[in-house]
Amino acid sequence: MKTVTPTELRANVYNLLDEVLQSGLPIEIKKGDRRLRIVPADKAEKFMNLVFRPHAVAGNPEELASLGWQDEVALDQP
Repeated sequence: MKTVTPTELRANVYNLLDEVLQSGLPIEIKKGDRRLRIVPADKAEKFMNLVFRPHAVAGNPEELASLGWQDEVALDQP
């Protein structure tokens, strides 16, 4: 969670509000030994922050669906 001072908040209030709305993450304002939070009223869609990585899988992704671990892991044996 990002923490800012009241001075930083005053200087960047519109940018910080946009950041909260886009990321869905709260911003904390620290004033002395006390803290305040700006949080979005609506829950953020978790998948909106995912980064598209088209080359994350080397090979054919369809082959991943048929992988089996039965020969690799023996869960029935102590």
